[in-house]
Amino acid sequence: MEDFEVRAQSRYIRQSARKVRLVVDRVRGMDALEAMSVLKLMPQRAATPVYKLIKSAVANAENNFGMLPEDLYIAQIYADEGPTRRWRRFGARGRFKPILKRSAHVTVVLRERLPLES
Repeated sequence: MEDFEVRAQSRYIRQSARKVRLVVDRVRGMDALEAMSVLKLMPQRAATPVYKLIKSAVANAENNFGMLPEDLYIAQIYADEGPTRRWRRFGARGRFKPILKRSAHVTVVLRERLPLES
């Protein structure tokens, strides 16, 4: 039986990739439904877009490929840096102070856990 994988991507999340990675590392390798319940209870702001991304990937797998949500697990999930918006503000003594508005791209790959054959 061939190993299908479902890929979903969320781009331009308005938070630094470093903060998103803290959330992403917590759910890597979990079952998809278990990861969603863990993300629901996490206090980090990055948990909400990661939750929505996994929910979307599960829905894609169910509707497009007929996979069961109970059999899916997170095979890969990673957060890359997106573009940085740079602002310049005035600081003390007439100097410019740069303000960096960072963003992140998150990718998740779901695979189906094969049932153990006896």
